[in-house]
Amino acid sequence: MPIEKCKPHNKPLPYNQKPREPKVKDAPATSAQPIIHASRENLTLNDQFTVFAYIDLHPTLLQASVVDHFKTLPSGALIFTQSTLSCKLKDQKKLEERMNDNPSALSAKQPHVVTRPDVERALFLWVKNMEHKGEQVNGPMLKEKRQRLETLFGVPEEERLNGDGWLMPFCRTYKI
Repeated sequence: MPIEKCKPHNKPLPYNQKPREPKVKDAPATSAQPIIHASRENLTLNDQFTVFAYIDLHPTLLQASVVDHFKTLPSGALIFTQSTLSCKLKDQKKLEERMNDNPSALSAKQPHVVTRPDVERALFLWVKNMEHKGEQVNGPMLKEKRQRLETLFGVPEEERLNGDGWLMPFCRTYKI
């Protein structure tokens, strides 16, 4: 029985990929979306302060009008409701404190919960000192140093963080 040969097929064309916009380093993240999207989303702290600044410039504007303004921004819509805006305006002082306490809070949508600020601050300063010396810091080093700091600060056993759950949020918060 003769072997049938398959017909040659044309090679597929390359994908038409759109070039990505370059990311700006050290700029706070935003949740602004193209106007095409219609679902609401949690705003970053930077977005919330953008809305607060707009309200400060237009004090007589109704909250519903502020919501409509941000839905139609050509640079990217910020989609939220009037009730969300009202709640955020009540919490404005807490949001300002959160921004002052945390170096990367402007890009965050949720607050970074800290159980022991004294230990966290000491660990952050230790990491900065190690970076200044040119030393590399890794996860096991951070865990060991945190355990030593908790012993040094006299943290009770039930309040100590023994697992790995705190490590990634800590690194993300302080850009390590």
